Amino acid sequence: MDCMCCVSQKRRRLLGTMAALAGGLVSGSPAKATLSAPAKARSIDIHAHYYPESYCELVGSEGAKFGGKFTCDATSFSFLTPAGGLGPLPLKFIKIDERLADMDASGVDMQALSLSVPMAYWADRPFNAKLAKTWNAAASGVHQQHPTRFVVLATLPMLNPHDAIDELERAAELPGVRGVYMGTNINNRDLDDPLFESVFARIEQLDLPVFLHPQQTVGGARLGDFYLSNLLGNPFDTAIAGSHLILGGVLDRHPGLQITLPHAGGALPILMGRIDAGWMVRPETRRLAQKPSSYLRRFSYDTVSHSGHVLDFLIQNIGIDRLVLGSDYCFDMGYEQPVTFLDRLALPSNQKNLILGGNAAKLLKI
Repeated sequence: MDCMCCVSQKRRRLLGTMAALAGGLVSGSPAKATLSAPAKARSIDIHAHYYPESYCELVGSEGAKFGGKFTCDATSFSFLTPAGGLGPLPLKFIKIDERLADMDASGVDMQALSLSVPMAYWADRPFNAKLAKTWNAAASGVHQQHPTRFVVLATLPMLNPHDAIDELERAAELPGVRGVYMGTNINNRDLDDPLFESVFARIEQLDLPVFLHPQQTVGGARLGDFYLSNLLGNPFDTAIAGSHLILGGVLDRHPGLQITLPHAGGALPILMGRIDAGWMVRPETRRLAQKPSSYLRRFSYDTVSHSGHVLDFLIQNIGIDRLVLGSDYCFDMGYEQPVTFLDRLALPSNQKNLILGGNAAKLLKI
């Protein structure tokens, strides 16, 4: 039996078809003439965070001996770990029914679920592996309940490459898993660290895209005021991660690796001219055969820029086929209306559809 979401979608499609046919009959022209404009693409939000209750409770119970803490009341929850914490956060991070209502209200057809801070990088090997396994299983369960609304970006216990590959192999077989989610650094190790080389090699073999998100960002006490740890720390940490992937040779060693940068690439695209200039004159950067800017199209970029001008810059300088819809659900620095935000871009329907979901569907094999 179809779920209510599916029934509603089918009903809308049926009504749309009937309206198109009626329009053709009234005008006296074939109905297909009224369908020449591109249909709106399914909108796929690739930057949407999820904290399942099983994961949160694990942080607060078995995680307590490693410094983990989880609290929850009738309206919100919080957690704390040595690698960072968050809260109070609204319960709709946890409750799928509320999430679906928000998605419907914002025109988002599908979310790629991901775990944000603190990920599974802060305890001992067995517990980190258990954290990752618990989150991946819960997210896959959400996909199984709502297969047309959710897919999964698996989290890995990256501090140990053997554990990370073991979980990668297991998670890749779970229903709904379409990619891997990873920090812009792993407990302050940059992504070109040799520790992660075998993990990237196996991700590439499995042909899974990688999506990054800032954590333990740069700046320290100097970014402590005015929420600068997020406002500046996040985009600069993204730029640092992208630079290490380029200059550290990760993209050269793994030509099939697909990586999406959050927050429209952070500071990386706008600073690429400076990085290119450094490549011309500094010996530290000359391990690359090509200038750094030539690697910008190796990345995809989500739309969480808070600036239509920034997205225009990406379209003009990197390409519209590299942009994917994001919301940062449901943090206060995200978009409540990620689809409507695209109205700031003066684009024809077929190009806007690429950003709404066409590019992400290709990336996630949906």
